[in-house]
Amino acid sequence: MINVAIIPARGGSKRIKHKNIKMFYGKPIIQRTFEVVKKSKIFDYIYVSTESDKIIKICKNVGIDYFIKRPKTLSGDKIGISEVMEHAIKKLGKKINFTNVCCIFPCSPFLSIKNLKKALKKVKSNKKYLVHAVSKYSHPPERRLLMNHDSILKPVNKENMNKNTQSFAQSYYDLGQFYFSHKSVWGSNPKTVKRVGIEISHWDSVDIDNIEDWKLAEKLFKFRKRSLTK
Repeated sequence: MINVAIIPARGGSKRIKHKNIKMFYGKPIIQRTFEVVKKSKIFDYIYVSTESDKIIKICKNVGIDYFIKRPKTLSGDKIGISEVMEHAIKKLGKKINFTNVCCIFPCSPFLSIKNLKKALKKVKSNKKYLVHAVSKYSHPPERRLLMNHDSILKPVNKENMNKNTQSFAQSYYDLGQFYFSHKSVWGSNPKTVKRVGIEISHWDSVDIDNIEDWKLAEKLFKFRKRSLTK
């Protein structure tokens, strides 16, 4: 059974310029993710999917050897991860006979080997599973509010505003950290796919979307590094 990791890293991030190769606590952030993936010893191959020659050059300098060059048409803001993964799997299918594939996002400095191993165990148990990292909503999304330009608030659902928080079942959100599955899941009928969650604590789940998130993640990373050395 051959397992492949694919790290999708486009060069055109807008909210944080060159986000996927930006220095994070002394190393390009993609290197931090790659090092965890490699250390896990789960994967026979680790590929980076990108359209950027600059990203390829930096990745080669930090020890990444395998790349899938994707067209620029698959690197825009509106391109979904499914399209990127289906392209990568099709390309890899011509080179190697692999079984399982894990999409691992490059800005995942808190990626855990333990959680990757948990995910692989679930993937092996069912070929229809798409296993990914989730975290608990701290407040029920059923009670979320919209705010207009005058700061006027409007409930998405008025009826839910009269209910206490205990009235709602615990819900979870997708962390966008990794997606692990049998290769056949990508491109298959979504109705046949069973999503399975690996719960990640808030301590391990900083989602980096803007520069404020980045600064917070670096501070947390620095704190955790210090804690481990005490």
